[in-house]
Amino acid sequence: AKLTFTAYFVAATAQALSAFPKVNSSWTEDGLILHRNTNIGMATSLGEKGLIVPVIKEANDLSLLGVARKVNDLAQRARSQQLQPDEVAGGTFTITNHGVSGSLFAMPIINQPQSAILGVGKLQKRVMVLEDSLGYDTIAVRPMVYLTLTFDHRVTDGAIADYFLGEVVNKLENWT
Repeated sequence: AKLTFTAYFVAATAQALSAFPKVNSSWTEDGLILHRNTNIGMATSLGEKGLIVPVIKEANDLSLLGVARKVNDLAQRARSQQLQPDEVAGGTFTITNHGVSGSLFAMPIINQPQSAILGVGKLQKRVMVLEDSLGYDTIAVRPMVYLTLTFDHRVTDGAIADYFLGEVVNKLENWT
């Protein structure tokens, strides 16, 4: 399977959703629905034909390789218009990569009835100051990206949203 950055973002998000289940929920008139499954929608560009959001079902049960296979398969079939209706339904959280068009930041709109959406900006190499194990600073070039999280305040507050986003970042920075 072709391993792309998208697979890492999906896998890290799935792990973070398991740690913060309120972010993987929906608001209804009858109250909050906490979803058992982590079904991550992956916004996929169809060029001038628009956008479609295939869903990686039970992403939290997949390995990184399993996520990569799903990402590649769904994206390829989306672009060739071969998705089945059930493959674009049932999402509990969405990731959109607006960075493919070159933007660093965006404020994506929540795909209702989901309660949050993660925006991924353009991945760029940047100069970083890193501290080594002895406490000395070193300068290094690292791939960096801005992540944005739009969330429904009826479901969660800013603190939980920040903890969730911090968990995504931690998973990405300390991949094991």
